[in-house]
Amino acid sequence: MTDIRADIAGQTGPGDASFGDYVQLLKPRVMSLVVFTALVGLIVAPVHLHPVEALAAIIFIALGAGASGALNMWWDADIDRVMRRTAKRPVPSGAVEPGEALGLGASLSVLSVVMLWLATNALAAGLLAFTIFFYAVIYTMWLKRSTPQNIVIGGAAGAFPPMVGWVAATGSISIEAVLMFLLIFMWTPPHFWALALFMNSDYEKAKVPMLTVTHGRRSTRNHILVYTLLLAPVALIAAFTSIGGPIYFAVSLVLNLLFVIGAFRLWMRREERAEADKYAAEKRFFALSLAYLFLHFAAFAVEATPWAHALSTYVGWETASWL
Repeated sequence: MTDIRADIAGQTGPGDASFGDYVQLLKPRVMSLVVFTALVGLIVAPVHLHPVEALAAIIFIALGAGASGALNMWWDADIDRVMRRTAKRPVPSGAVEPGEALGLGASLSVLSVVMLWLATNALAAGLLAFTIFFYAVIYTMWLKRSTPQNIVIGGAAGAFPPMVGWVAATGSISIEAVLMFLLIFMWTPPHFWALALFMNSDYEKAKVPMLTVTHGRRSTRNHILVYTLLLAPVALIAAFTSIGGPIYFAVSLVLNLLFVIGAFRLWMRREERAEADKYAAEKRFFALSLAYLFLHFAAFAVEATPWAHALSTYVGWETASWL
């Protein structure tokens, strides 16, 4: 009778997973960012894959990202259950059994790496395998629970996709691929620390050593400003490579100016004021950080179009490119 009532109410019992639960297990929002940046890596590469090969590469990179998400949810079920932001995820909510999440994550890991190898090349597959390992083992199983630098070092996992896309097309690593990697790597700490400023209670309850928990919000604001200042030159330098140009430079200049101003405002904030307005400025900065990364990579993609190349030639941008 209880099961019937649960079905009527549209609810599921432990282990009674729907298709949507398995989709959520793959962290679709994170996967969308991976797919987008990896696609940009493919688009801006000097060597272009056949459209079918490119589509296959993106699908297998996405599956690799989904595998990482499933493994992360399997391992983190205990702390996800405590945190308000993650309590409704499939494993902590009981919709998906931990063993199912582990099996799905492991299977998709092997499938994505092998198929990317067959579709493109061994180096791209190796990078994808390392990315999955780094996120699932180095970050999730070790760094996340052991050091306040978890986001700094662990950010490498989210920074690899555009490099994987580039290598899938070219079979090699270049300065452009490294700069795309560094752009995401340096962006990750201020992005996640801004989130931690207004979600700190979750991390405290879960005993995750986020910087806000171990060093306090004041120190976190200092770190956000420092990393934002270090991020700006990395982003702007990319304008003077083969993947940059005047459009990217203009977009990056405006975005970095806004980002630095936003970080400076967070640095100036008193905790009493932040608590009074429920961390409104911190939430705006977090939203800005999402737009920051998306628009940078969108600008990279625009620079790969013929009309953008014509504009670069018209203004003589090639003479300014030195990397």
